[in-house]
Amino acid sequence: LQSQKSWIENTFTKRECVYIIPSSKDPHRCCCGRLVRQHACFTASLAVKYSDVKLSENFNQEIEEWSVGKHTEQSSTDAYGVINFQGGSHSYRAKYVRLSYDTKPEAILQLLLKEWQMELPKLVISVHGGMQKFELHPRIKQLLGKGLIKAAVTTGAWIITGGVNTGVAKHVGDALKEHASRSSRKICTIGIAPWGVIENRNDLIGRDVVAPYQTLLNPLSKLNVLNNLHSHFILVDDGTVGKYGAEINLRRELEKTINLQRIHATPPPFFFKDTSIRYFWWAGGSTQFPLFVGIGQGVPVVALIFEGGPNVILTVLEYLQESPPVPVVVCEGTGRAADILAYVHKQTEEGGNMPDGAEPEIISTIKKTFNFGQSEAVHLFQTLLECMKKKELITVFHIGSDEHQDIDVAILTALLKGTNASAFDQLVLTLAWDRVDIAKNYVFVYGQQWLVGSLEQAMLDALVMDRVAFVKLLIENGVSMHKFLTIPRLEELYNTNRHGSSSEAVSLLREVKVKKGNLPPGYKINLIDVGLVIEYLMGGTYRCTYTRKRFRVIYNSLSGNSRVCRLKLPALEIDTTAEEGKKKRTKDEVVDIDDPETKRFPYPLNELLLWAVLMKRQKMALFFWQHGEESMAKALVACKVYRSMAYEAKQSDLVDDTSEELKQYSNEFGQLAVELLEQSFRQDETMAMKLLTYELKNWSNSTCLKLAVSSRLRPFVAHTCTQMLLSDMWMGRLNMRKNSWYKVILSILLPPAILMLEYKTKAEMSHIPQSQDAHQMTMEDSENNFQNTAEEIPMEVFKEVRILDSTDGKHDMEMPTKPKRLPITRKFYAFYHAPIVKFWFNTLAYLGFLMLYTYVVLVKMKGVPSVQEWIVIAYIFTSAIEKIREVCL
Repeated sequence: LQSQKSWIENTFTKRECVYIIPSSKDPHRCCCGRLVRQHACFTASLAVKYSDVKLSENFNQEIEEWSVGKHTEQSSTDAYGVINFQGGSHSYRAKYVRLSYDTKPEAILQLLLKEWQMELPKLVISVHGGMQKFELHPRIKQLLGKGLIKAAVTTGAWIITGGVNTGVAKHVGDALKEHASRSSRKICTIGIAPWGVIENRNDLIGRDVVAPYQTLLNPLSKLNVLNNLHSHFILVDDGTVGKYGAEINLRRELEKTINLQRIHATPPPFFFKDTSIRYFWWAGGSTQFPLFVGIGQGVPVVALIFEGGPNVILTVLEYLQESPPVPVVVCEGTGRAADILAYVHKQTEEGGNMPDGAEPEIISTIKKTFNFGQSEAVHLFQTLLECMKKKELITVFHIGSDEHQDIDVAILTALLKGTNASAFDQLVLTLAWDRVDIAKNYVFVYGQQWLVGSLEQAMLDALVMDRVAFVKLLIENGVSMHKFLTIPRLEELYNTNRHGSSSEAVSLLREVKVKKGNLPPGYKINLIDVGLVIEYLMGGTYRCTYTRKRFRVIYNSLSGNSRVCRLKLPALEIDTTAEEGKKKRTKDEVVDIDDPETKRFPYPLNELLLWAVLMKRQKMALFFWQHGEESMAKALVACKVYRSMAYEAKQSDLVDDTSEELKQYSNEFGQLAVELLEQSFRQDETMAMKLLTYELKNWSNSTCLKLAVSSRLRPFVAHTCTQMLLSDMWMGRLNMRKNSWYKVILSILLPPAILMLEYKTKAEMSHIPQSQDAHQMTMEDSENNFQNTAEEIPMEVFKEVRILDSTDGKHDMEMPTKPKRLPITRKFYAFYHAPIVKFWFNTLAYLGFLMLYTYVVLVKMKGVPSVQEWIVIAYIFTSAIEKIREVCL
């Protein structure tokens, strides 16, 4: 705080008039606007010199012309801090500083961005208009205020006004007041006003103070109070009092400097080399502040015109003659200069020509509006014609027009057509503004040709800036996520942290990585690290793709200099010839780094889902969940990762509600998985159960059921579909619903009863996961059943079917598909491999062990171990071996 205070005092200055030059109109007042006795240099000798007698004697003498540079003196600023506005129903605060009119705009920008911690805007709306009080129609005022606030909120814009509580700045303040009553989000509104026109400005004098400021205006005063709805004030001092104009040049220079800054969504990370990037340094005091003006689109500036006098028309001309020119939006219906500009714009033909008879009418309107004489009106008319030479840069907002329903659309479209930028730069602007409606209607127009690289760069920006709607729009307009997402790009996404977004998730990611090993400061996260983190969060035996040997070899090859490498990992190849059956053979797989497919992912949306979850971008994660394959698996994986992250956040030193937020996200994905299972179960019960046990090759060969259990998603496990599947898995191939325990125990005790039980067919077993041996036996059974069935089909079935007349009716042919009964050996195998049989067999064996053990303990045995003792010893020994195996594995 002390360094900030000293930097402001060392950088910014104030100006005081130190040379008294009496005004020709009022000898008691200096040309700077102050009374003679109000000067700091006023002494007793000067009091005699500027007495009424002396002034009357020297009145006819020639007076030197007063100038700021010659008759004022600079000194360190003595007014900065926070204004605490008084006299209203709400207490508003705003930061302020008093500075000289010739202050460098780079220093002011450093003050705004670094010292006042403001974010660089995506747009600057410079509002100009009447300085005196004027009234607007309530409907016009409501529409203009609502549109202006919407433009500022949606695009992250700065609004720059005159700052005083009169004229156009007051109407902007009224719009801000209505917004403040509905939303807690504060809009950056900068008031740039002359220090000398501020009422009660002496109350603001103080270094780094909280200055109470009264907003009630003295009716007899010619000065103005500051508007209490502005967030920041730059008070420009040129040594004068009661005079406007000191702020005009500084305001334009500041807007130009802001326009030089770049709003490119993805500033190059430290590992990204680009020679086109340039940094300019502004040295202020003992610190240096980098102004990034490299690649990307500059911050656009637009002028918004409300009402106004002749000077507003001159301001419009200056904007249009800038290099590059600044687009102007004129609000028709607000009065005076705005209405004249709108009318002339409507009357002007292509090329800037006026129709016959229009000139006298316009000159007459100018004379009536501004009380001008003929020569002044003609001169102003010529200024209007100069403005119309760049008619395409002027947008007239008509109240109630179908073309522009809101002024925010008029402002943004004026910028697009006024900046004369390429289609990609326009897309970057709309992306920075987060206005997908503007991009859809005005950028992605029919016939627009796009380069693949530009759209992919826009996709990267949209992902980094968390613009879900733009990601969807870009996909709809031809961006292939398979071609877009490469290994370097995904790694760049993990290492790019946009304006501190998701900082908790990134720090949590680094913290989890620390548990796997040391992590030096400034460490660049790679995909192998991300894979280790995912495995840690998923738990169990989950293996991430990023940690597998094949991916490691490809990743290391991309990072190194070798172009072609040979994997030592055997790649399984399946030969499906009918004679040889399914055989596995191995060979070294050659990976060509020059092949673009090597750098890509087979399922890019899955990778982006994990990225969005780890970065705690819930809306983006939901979008990627909706697109692509394996929606249920993706929902369960996201649920598990979020739940693990919530646990890690709770165990860490984070004091905020990050853990609860992550837990909420986990519950959202868990609910989606349950709803998806419910919908699938309603449509097809068998397919829904198959979905639960389908082996997910993209998710470490896991199943949805395993993922749900590891996520502790109880509603999913308690669902009817899951319970039916578990019941079928529990029964194995046994087809029984009632008195199952009675039949199983009887069959265990009387093995011949096994032949009397019913068994499921292959179709009924299709949704139940089986061991390799059981699956092989099922396949052989199905082949035998098909061969036997085919032999029993009469040859008449294969004859050509005659199409019957409608009177004869239609008869459906049914093929006898009754499967042959299982052989005796298969029945015994299926019975003893059923989980329910194993359970009861173990239970009965344990009961038998207890009885034998009780018998051995209670009955006196001979010296030689009996059969009962050997059985008890064998049972205890085998149980111990089993427990050791469970512990070790």
